Amino acid sequence: MIMIYVLLIINLLTFINFGWDKRLAVRHKRRIPENTLLGLTFIGGTAGAGLGMLLFRHKISKKSFLLKFAGIILIQALGICFFVKYWMD
Repeated sequence: MIMIYVLLIINLLTFINFGWDKRLAVRHKRRIPENTLLGLTFIGGTAGAGLGMLLFRHKISKKSFLLKFAGIILIQALGICFFVKYWMD
């Protein structure tokens, strides 16, 4: 149960960071590094990142970012499959 709360917090933080970075981009201010956004995505903020990208229309036309984002999703999917196959049997 606590893991659900942790994931909700991570996703909320990721969503907020994507929105804040978009705001900074529009105002031509110093931005949040891509590695920070991708790191938050990697540790469990995938849903928050995806929602932030769609809602704020942020980072959706940057192909290099999208490839890294897709790579993270692939790694997470493989990790889930591995976990289910070897630890849930």
